[in-house]
Amino acid sequence: MTELHVLRVFMGPDGRAGNPLGVFLDGSAIDPSRRQAVAAELGFSETVWVDAIDAEAGRATIHIHTPGIEMPFAGHPCVGTSWLMRETGQNVSVLRVPAGDVMTWHDAELTWIRARAAWAGHLLEPHQLPTPADVDALLPGRLGDPGRYAWAWQDEAAGRIRVRFFPTHVGIIEDEATGLGAVVMGDLLGRPLTISQGVGSELYASPDTSTGLIDVGGRVKLVEVSAFAGPR
Repeated sequence: MTELHVLRVFMGPDGRAGNPLGVFLDGSAIDPSRRQAVAAELGFSETVWVDAIDAEAGRATIHIHTPGIEMPFAGHPCVGTSWLMRETGQNVSVLRVPAGDVMTWHDAELTWIRARAAWAGHLLEPHQLPTPADVDALLPGRLGDPGRYAWAWQDEAAGRIRVRFFPTHVGIIEDEATGLGAVVMGDLLGRPLTISQGVGSELYASPDTSTGLIDVGGRVKLVEVSAFAGPR
């Protein structure tokens, strides 16, 4: 028996929306061979296992699963896990994922991570549409179909974009808020962005063109903590 923390990550400024995330702070309580089944049963777009914490180095090793696959990196799990660890008294400055080390920090309102667009691989390729209305009119595909990440300018001068992501290729019909997408869009457009996604989520991206690193930030809230016995 272990505890499952459920968060909402990348909420809007009004506290709405945000992408649900499951986090097991005691990752060793669930055998790695069972994790994919657990992620599929929970049904969140991602579930995180915290496997090791080096308090002296300020570093934690985590693993991330969608309902269909393990991810080498994903943004909303890193933002949410960083926030939760701080809230539970385990401050870290680095999250170690299979893709590499993700720097993380907090300001008065947002939790931030720093990542590379190359970590997206072929999981996400942005497609620009003419207007936000065109993005909103899209219909999801079926599980197993190729994924689609669509975006349009809401206010180009202000750096605001509208996004929807249908990651059907990794077992998710539609993602409410995609940190990996924010990393890719920050790299693609090379400027600070405010990203409106899903039914009311908001993400922030800030690229450093000299290093190729992208900062992504958002708001996080704890929804519930419950006992978890394992997959049925």
